[in-house]
Amino acid sequence: MSGDIHLLIVDDDERIRTLLQKFLIRNGFCVTAARDAAHARRLLVGLEFDLIVLDVMMPGEDGISLTRALRDTISTPILLLTAKSETADRIKGLEAGADDYLAKPFEPKELLLRINAVLRRMPAVVETPALPKYLHLGRFRYDAERGELWDGDQVIRLTATESQLMRIFSATPGEPVTRTDLVERLGRDGGQAQERAVDVQITRLRRKLENDPRQPRYLQTVRGAGYMLTPE
Repeated sequence: MSGDIHLLIVDDDERIRTLLQKFLIRNGFCVTAARDAAHARRLLVGLEFDLIVLDVMMPGEDGISLTRALRDTISTPILLLTAKSETADRIKGLEAGADDYLAKPFEPKELLLRINAVLRRMPAVVETPALPKYLHLGRFRYDAERGELWDGDQVIRLTATESQLMRIFSATPGEPVTRTDLVERLGRDGGQAQERAVDVQITRLRRKLENDPRQPRYLQTVRGAGYMLTPE
């Protein structure tokens, strides 16, 4: 990664904020820091960032509420920092639209690895010339070359993780992809907790793709085999 990558760090703890800013700058990033959600909102009005590292537990508006609000307007990747170890709190963050989470305390190097993994999920040129340009999913169409989901003439905003999931599924339409494989290809650590996190991201993606997410037509669950995209 290079200094062209601009990160926003949002944390009310000045010591952590300063430590992370210095560490990430040393690792080649351009870094801006905010002390709370209100400060972050002011910065986001005038600046575009490649990724937001956001503390969950902050006075005033917390990180999960800010994530949910930001998802209405931007698809910038969000990595949540949480002091809570309960899986339910992490799942709540993912459901709000976060791309990943990291529980405190953590080693700065682990944060660096997570940031790089999330950035790798961002849309890139797909080397699949044999595939059709568009996959049709009911009233939606997915542009496999550009990594864009369209509803008529409107682009549907996808998070970095949702975009990467669409790329994975569209590369092999009609073939199931296992949860273990999805965890690995999303750059996450293994384990049941990460598979559960993938399930949450699938649920979010279905809300954007399906008329009835509880009875999915296009992003199906294949019992014992994982998930499968079934375009028309």
